[in-house]
Amino acid sequence: MQSLEVRIMKTKWKNASSLDLNGENQQDANGLCDMITVLKGRRPGSTPNSDSGMWAHSMTVQDYQDLIDRGWRRSGKYVYKPVMNQTCCPQYTIRCRPLQFQPSKSHKKVLKKMLKFLAKGEVPKGSCEDEPMDSTMDDAVAGDFALINKLDIQCDLKTLSDDVKESLESEGKNSKKEEPQELLQSQDFIGEKLGSGEPSHSVKVHTVPKPGKGADLSKPPCRKAKEIRKERKRLKLMQQNPAGELEGFQAQGHPPSLFAPKAKSNQPKSLEDLIFESLPENASHKLEFTRFLCSSPLEAETPPNGPDCGYGSFHQQYWLDGKIIAVGVIDILPNCVSSVYLYYDPDYSFLSLGVYSALREIAFTRQLHEKTSQLSYYYMGFYIHSCPKMKYKGQYRPSDLLCPETYVWVPIEQCLPSLENSKYCRFNQDPEAVDEDRSTEPDRLQVFHKRAIMPYGVYKKQQKDPSEEAAVLQYASLVGQKCSERMLLFRN
Repeated sequence: MQSLEVRIMKTKWKNASSLDLNGENQQDANGLCDMITVLKGRRPGSTPNSDSGMWAHSMTVQDYQDLIDRGWRRSGKYVYKPVMNQTCCPQYTIRCRPLQFQPSKSHKKVLKKMLKFLAKGEVPKGSCEDEPMDSTMDDAVAGDFALINKLDIQCDLKTLSDDVKESLESEGKNSKKEEPQELLQSQDFIGEKLGSGEPSHSVKVHTVPKPGKGADLSKPPCRKAKEIRKERKRLKLMQQNPAGELEGFQAQGHPPSLFAPKAKSNQPKSLEDLIFESLPENASHKLEFTRFLCSSPLEAETPPNGPDCGYGSFHQQYWLDGKIIAVGVIDILPNCVSSVYLYYDPDYSFLSLGVYSALREIAFTRQLHEKTSQLSYYYMGFYIHSCPKMKYKGQYRPSDLLCPETYVWVPIEQCLPSLENSKYCRFNQDPEAVDEDRSTEPDRLQVFHKRAIMPYGVYKKQQKDPSEEAAVLQYASLVGQKCSERMLLFRN
């Protein structure tokens, strides 16, 4: 692919007296605006045709929003787009829907671990080698039928039958001979039902098993300590209000100590409840969270209808007892918060700061949505299904993957079966669907040539190189019609 140098402009035109074009100072470039982006080259270390890339010195937040919705991504000042059907590891843009997000079991463990460390100074045992990705997928892929194998449940009915027979014989010689046979037949009946997949009838066998052979079915089942604590709490509440709750339960014919209704506090806690849970006054540690505007190719904007902090790039700093332990880089764009990267002190890797920061950023997106309704997504970069270490992003549900051909968002659950069969997939199942923002009018593409801005329709009449048209059309297909009309393609 030929190198491209692109300049992104505002629609508000004005004169600019000094511009840095391809490393040379050009004077009196009339008609240019005050916000200019220089994009050039290929990502360092990339192989030919593995991606398309450009260097960005300045960019509007709307331009970048439109680019990432077409599979582009920035790393510092470099903006690149993988060639999905040619790279060895296709990288699909992934976004989470924070408004419907519910933390998984593993997410809650990370948040509770942080709270315990802050409150009591508890340090979890064991290493955290998976940081910052934490790619365990225990409960995150519970709904991914493509990744779950059926469990073969086998019951050793012969051992159970032998135990029943031996225990019956030891009970006494006065028992009828038919009883063991009837019981064994009952067990065989259960075995047939289990093997056939049909529901079986429960058969009560009041026998005492041999030591180490299993639970005593003649005794009530054991109860978990958590259930016992809840039972005690319900009893205490009913004692405090015997004329209220107690009468209601007795009227239904239920023993009040066993069938008390669950309190509303048993509802699952929200993400915000888990993150901002209050700490005791004598907490061992104090974690502070600050945000600063940082230097990046994105131009900061503060429109009246935007978030209070404005749009642009920000550093989110994590301070522990006055010491900075992590910094997250995010881009706040018109429709999303885009996570760029996180760097942290490895001495605190036991806190799973990669997962913790992602959950904080999801909560922050929810907060921004309250003021700016269209800002309702959390972009997590690229999802690489063929790389186990990069599949961790699928834990944050619900989430969507970007179709690499039509650029529409598809729920990740619908994409996973296809990704199990092929690394590269078109997620849009409609064979007639096309890219709605494809370049349909290339002559309207804006070109900067010899210090003048002109539409491509005018520029191509001056060119004799047949390869020039192919390069320009390829650029137009990568950035889409909207961006091609707002950005200037530099040609010399």
